[in-house]
Amino acid sequence: MSIIVAPSVLSADFAHLGRDIDMLNSSEAEWIHIDVMDGVFVPNISFGFPVLQAVRKQTKKFCDVHLMIVHPEKYIKQFKEAGADNITIHYEGNLHLDSIIRDIKAQGISAGVALNPATPVSVLKEVITLIDVVLIMSVNPGFGGQKFIENALNKVKEAKLLIEQSGSKARIEVDGGVGMNNAADVIKAGAEILVAGNAVFATSDPVLTISQIKSLGTK
Repeated sequence: MSIIVAPSVLSADFAHLGRDIDMLNSSEAEWIHIDVMDGVFVPNISFGFPVLQAVRKQTKKFCDVHLMIVHPEKYIKQFKEAGADNITIHYEGNLHLDSIIRDIKAQGISAGVALNPATPVSVLKEVITLIDVVLIMSVNPGFGGQKFIENALNKVKEAKLLIEQSGSKARIEVDGGVGMNNAADVIKAGAEILVAGNAVFATSDPVLTISQIKSLGTK
């Protein structure tokens, strides 16, 4: 199975963001994960359109935008125009999920739905064939550097079963506390896309770390 490593720029050095993006450009990471937080949906504020635009100018890699915001439907076109290749929204707090997914797809990009740790996979039953990514949160969203929640492995397995039973082509992404110590288990459970923040940027050789995580999918 081919594993996609998606380093999260939330853990990058913002005083040297261009340098860090160039490092990712030289690595085996196929995706760059961009967390957008509004301080309302989650208790933290990260960044928005200017940072995404800056990343987009610096890379040709796939920009995976994770919206942890209220009313994402207001900003879908703007995020696409700023450079998003995929937009993932949260199930929680979005009453018109089907409509927002269709709005994202209408922009010609892929769409994902994220589930918080306490949200069951079963809520995706009605939209699983519409989406391209199922994002399993393995920490509570809002802050980097949290410890991996082990039950996420069970949710990955449940998501994989739902995808297989429905005939969906969605891929499973896992975000939160993923690193060399648990990436193999996450992959074994059925994940294909691994978001890694501190596990990449806090190492002495991020390019090597990305390669090592990616290689776990071939073992």
